[in-house]
Amino acid sequence: MLTPQPLHPPVFSPEGIPTTPWGLLWLFVRRRYLGRTILLNLTAAGGILLMGLEPVALKALVDGLARGGGWSAEVTWWVVALGGLWVASAAFNRAREVVDLYTSPALRHEVQFYLFAHLIDHSPRYFQDNFAGKLGQKIKQAGQSIIQLLDILSNDIVRILVILTMSMVLLYTAHPLFAWLLIGWTVIQTVVSAKLARHCLKLSHAYSDEVSASTGKIVDVITNVELVRAFARKRHEFGLLSDALLTEFEASKRLRWFYVKMWFVLFNGLLVFQIALIALAVTEAAAGRMSVGDVAMVFSLSSIVGYNVYGLSTRFLNFFEQLGTLSGALEIVVRPHEIQDPPGAPALRVDRGAIEFRDLRFAHMDGTTVFDGLSLTIRPGEKVGLVGPSGAGKSTLIKLLRRQFEAQHGLVLIDGQDVAAVTLESVNRAVAEVPQSPALFHRSIRENIAYARPDADEAAVREAARKAHCHGFILERTQGYDSVVGEQGVRLSGGERQRIAIARAFLKDAPILVLDEATSALDSETEHLIQDALWELFQGRTVIAIAHRLSTVTGMDRIVYLEKGRILETGSHAELVARNGAYARLWARQVGGFLPA
Repeated sequence: MLTPQPLHPPVFSPEGIPTTPWGLLWLFVRRRYLGRTILLNLTAAGGILLMGLEPVALKALVDGLARGGGWSAEVTWWVVALGGLWVASAAFNRAREVVDLYTSPALRHEVQFYLFAHLIDHSPRYFQDNFAGKLGQKIKQAGQSIIQLLDILSNDIVRILVILTMSMVLLYTAHPLFAWLLIGWTVIQTVVSAKLARHCLKLSHAYSDEVSASTGKIVDVITNVELVRAFARKRHEFGLLSDALLTEFEASKRLRWFYVKMWFVLFNGLLVFQIALIALAVTEAAAGRMSVGDVAMVFSLSSIVGYNVYGLSTRFLNFFEQLGTLSGALEIVVRPHEIQDPPGAPALRVDRGAIEFRDLRFAHMDGTTVFDGLSLTIRPGEKVGLVGPSGAGKSTLIKLLRRQFEAQHGLVLIDGQDVAAVTLESVNRAVAEVPQSPALFHRSIRENIAYARPDADEAAVREAARKAHCHGFILERTQGYDSVVGEQGVRLSGGERQRIAIARAFLKDAPILVLDEATSALDSETEHLIQDALWELFQGRTVIAIAHRLSTVTGMDRIVYLEKGRILETGSHAELVARNGAYARLWARQVGGFLPA
């Protein structure tokens, strides 16, 4: 179809995406575009084949005129034949463009879709190591590169092979030396073009790296423009940017100079070939061994072959560049997933919401140990607060619960089911999380709230907003629930973003609720307003709340104090204060830390 339909679920598993450009291209051609690719090759071959017959018709026309027949029947016939060849060749070329219209956009669409489908299943660690903008750019570049490669293979290569074969046959009939001259020039021109293109590609990549570096500096300054103003460092940033742009300028100049030299060599090689071929033809005609028509045929063939071989020479640069771009994209995007569902994994079934961390041992990739034998059981419907200093492992414990990380040893169980043995999607459906820095799409408020349950009606969305105390500030906006929040919710205050996230959790209605500093961005008055709503949300659910501000967890059934990956204390707020241990000292600092001694 001209307009591809949404591809869900994938026609073939993203896990099967090859890691090489040729493997990826062949996968899509073989499974989805084989017929259209054959048509692309046939129409390209047909167009150049008919164009290659032009010199034959021209030879006959010139020979007919040379015999002095004027507008004889023979001359008229060859004029019509020549025009017919032009029209037919153009028709094949237009047909190829129509086939390409139904091929390239759809192929680009599907490649981007499948790469994104693979990308989205990478682990959180992967996204921590790669910039989001870079990943998005790689996917877009892959889609563009693969259609460029297909175009070169199914158009330029096919056309040059057909015209060279025809030309060698026709030139050989005129004089064998012409055919050998064509073969020799084509080989030399192709080898030189490939070598020049490879060197040019190195310069192009160096220039691209400098452009990326200078662009990164510009974006970095724009992102932190208020910091630049606050410290009056504008001139300092001008100096740094000037250095980066100067380096970019030098790289650009080197690349452009090489372009000038490369085109000079290639174009002069074409001129030498054409002059030698035509001079030889004129010599043969003067000696009476060739007709005037033969000279015209050789001249026409030299132009057609020269144009196509020279065009292929210039396409070498694009070919290697697109090949490198696609290889780079696949190298980053198509990596094995760190966290994968076991074959035939069932969905998680949550009836009660019991959670158990059993003998967990976990260390980060750099070898930093977080847990070494931690065990914790949370009863169904229990409200547990996790507290402790930064780096104690509170957020890591939640990531292990949601299987964003996988422990090297031990089990994470929900209702007795190992989260590593069920589908990751079912685990995420069972857990609603309100993070400290809630993520929002650059979409409307309604879409951001309803993201938890896309089939929710307007009444359900508004009810969730009321419970999270969002409804009031939403209606104050001109577009109401249709107001677009901006990138990462930049048009909302921190407290408003957090309340939107809480509304989303209300709407999700999951059996397990995780609050990661969910009220940290709220002022005291707003926090008080939604306390009742949160406690309503807690009912019938198992709740884990991470908090640095201890006042938010004093009403929990149990508080677990973590430090350096170990549970030091556990109990209710009153019990832990009475115990006068680590929790009590932290409570004392928060309650009276800013009071005079």
